[in-house]
Formats: sequence, structure tokens, C-alpha cells
Amino acid sequence: MKKFSIVVNSSVDLTEALRQEFDLVLAPLKFIMNGKEYINYLDYRTLGVKEFYQKLREGVVATTLQVNIVEYVEIIESEFKKGNDVLILSLSSALSSNYNSARIAADMFKDHATNKVYLIDTLSASLGEGLIAYAAAMKRKEGATIEETYRYVEQIKYNVAAWFTVDDLMFLRRGGRLGGVSAVFGTLLAIKPILHVDLEGRLVPMEKTRGRKKALRIIADKVKETYDPKLPNIVYIAHGDDEDSANLLKEMIEELDIGLQVTLINYVGPVIGAHAGPGTVGVFFFAKHR
Repeated sequence: MKKFSIVVNSSVDLTEALRQEFDLVLAPLKFIMNGKEYINYLDYRTLGVKEFYQKLREGVVATTLQVNIVEYVEIIESEFKKGNDVLILSLSSALSSNYNSARIAADMFKDHATNKVYLIDTLSASLGEGLIAYAAAMKRKEGATIEETYRYVEQIKYNVAAWFTVDDLMFLRRGGRLGGVSAVFGTLLAIKPILHVDLEGRLVPMEKTRGRKKALRIIADKVKETYDPKLPNIVYIAHGDDEDSANLLKEMIEELDIGLQVTLINYVGPVIGAHAGPGTVGVFFFAKHR
């Protein structure tokens, strides 16, 4: 059976160790702070993740850059030279133009004589992408072909649920998610919105409450309501430099006693963190529906 490579964006927010364990090829996005461009590697080698969040807290604005067409072409050509076909898992097209760059690059190889490129819009971000990458890697490990893996991921991606809350509504306002007045008054009143990623890969506000602990409890309840016991029982938690809240959410999920295992707690990386801000906490799991 022909080998194939799985390409992911750094918005996948997995650890570098898991990237290596899952044998994933990284197509890193970039971010800019104080006029300096950084590559978002999963080990944060160009700028430490804690330093990144400290800069955000100090008022430094971060902007992000997609993987461009040329970079995707270079990755595809590199994998082809190894004799591998390529399956690209892209950050949600509803959140970034990254998918469009990947699509244009993939189209350039549609008539290639010996190798193939498949592209999937994960309609997810952060560790939601991470769970989809995990699913793809496990399917490949079982011996599935690239076509079988592609069909499987296209189906299961709609079962990857993401629920999260943010600590500072001003970051969402800056990204066009909230009106300025709502953000200001929400921050003053300690309002914590509960958001999720919908079937089209968009960030959608679902509820709001006061206080971090109540927000985390609502998120844990969403896990209990929607998880699918027939699908993998692993749970990922991501946080914007707030390990205490991430660990509290882990405890809440484990206390549900429904067989779910939190196997990874990791940072929301700079690309997603630039838009969500410090204090973001999210949970990602396999659900009956998003």
C-alpha cells in the first residue's frame, strides 16, 4: 500500500512530542508582534508561549499570517519526492484564508502522474484540529489508504465538538466577534461568554454567565450532554496561559464519571491565542453532534 503524509497547521495546538508520535508534517502559520514576524512552531521556539501571552497582557497587538501558496507547494513537492501522497488538514475556512491557499496549491498537482493530494477543511481550530489529526493518524496506523482516511475524516470531523470561554471580551471585539459596547460592559460585569464551533467552522456565542467557575461548569455540562460513548473517549483541553482553570475543567469532566479521559492539556498557541486572548479555556471531544 502506498504511503501518505498528513499535513497539519500549527493552529492544531498539539505538543511537538505528539506531532512526532502521530507522524504529522507541520505547515506552520505565522504571527506578528511589535513589527517582528514569528513562525508558530509547536515547541514555540521563536517566541516562548508564556512570553507571548505576557505581551498580550501588556497591550501588544498580535496579528496572524496564513501558510501561503508557495509554502504549501514546497511541502507537497517535498513529500512527493519521498514517494508519499499527501493529505492536508486545514484550519477552518470560516476563520482563516489558509484553506484557500492550500486549495490553490493542491489544485496545481491534480494532474500529477504518480502522486495525489487530498485536502480537508477541518472546520475546526486549536485542539479541535488536534483531535481530527489524531483521528486521521490512527486511521492511517490501522492500515487505511489515503482515500479511506480522507472519507473517514470528512465524516468524523462533524463529531469533533469545541466548547470554550474567554477571559477578556475585548479580544473578541477586536476580531469582530462582539460590538464594542458589549465587550466593554461584559468585561466590567465579569460576563463570561460560552462559545462553540458550529458545523460551518464558525465561532458562535451560545450562552453567557458571570464568573469563571460557572462558565467552566456549563462547559463540563455540555460535554456530558453531547459526548458520544461510541466514539474515542479522549478529551483535549486548551488554555490561554491559565493552567489552573484548565486543570479545574479537567477535574469537572472526570467527576462526570462517564468514562472520558482528559489525555492532553496544552496551550492555545499564538495563532489562535492572538484572537482569543489570555485566559481562554476550551474543551474538545468526540460528540454525537457539534
